[in-house]
Amino acid sequence: MEKRFFIQRFFPGKDKRPYWQEYVLHCDSTWVVLDALEAIRSKQDPSLAYRRVCRHGICGSCAMNINGLNRLACETRLADLPSKIRIKPLPGFPVIRDLVVDLTQVYQNIEAIKPYLITKTPPPAKERLQSPLERKKLDGLYECIFCGACTSACPTFWASKHFLGPTALLQACRFVMDSRDEAKQERKKFLKQHPSLWQCHAILNCVEACPKGLNPFEAIVLLRKSLLKP
Repeated sequence: MEKRFFIQRFFPGKDKRPYWQEYVLHCDSTWVVLDALEAIRSKQDPSLAYRRVCRHGICGSCAMNINGLNRLACETRLADLPSKIRIKPLPGFPVIRDLVVDLTQVYQNIEAIKPYLITKTPPPAKERLQSPLERKKLDGLYECIFCGACTSACPTFWASKHFLGPTALLQACRFVMDSRDEAKQERKKFLKQHPSLWQCHAILNCVEACPKGLNPFEAIVLLRKSLLKP
């Protein structure tokens, strides 16, 4: 099948502004968008820049905006898209080149919430145990792949770079809900002092954008309820 790709190109320092470049490609019906980008770069334009690593929807590297929606290029099937496909970098982030964006702010915000288990008691001989019910509370939280698609879709993040964003807040919830974590009061104190938790306006773009079907807004609500408890 033939597809026409309109890809936004931009090389800061060289180009004055972003522009669209068209590519026509004969594609296999089993291809995903990443397959098409690989074919374009190898056969038509080796200057095209984009990120890709695992090709299995795990690393989040190939997140980009495809026909107006933030998606993973390695999971978006060409057969599900129209004949004309518009691809541009994730909105809301500085463009490094073409489809590659600078996610530094996302990573810094994740780092700020200390995305790791904090314990104070001596480690047990084998492992820190959880009941099945306690473990189930982490479902829908731990699966985040840090692609930044949800934060990119968030108008509050666009308006305020001080907003931690749904990616970081989802991770904050993941550790507040973890029964093994022993720094809950410190985490809650940080969240109480930071305005982010109350800046979310429930627009739900983050829910639509998540390629893993997670619900960052629900995590934000859980955090709010947790902080309001005595």
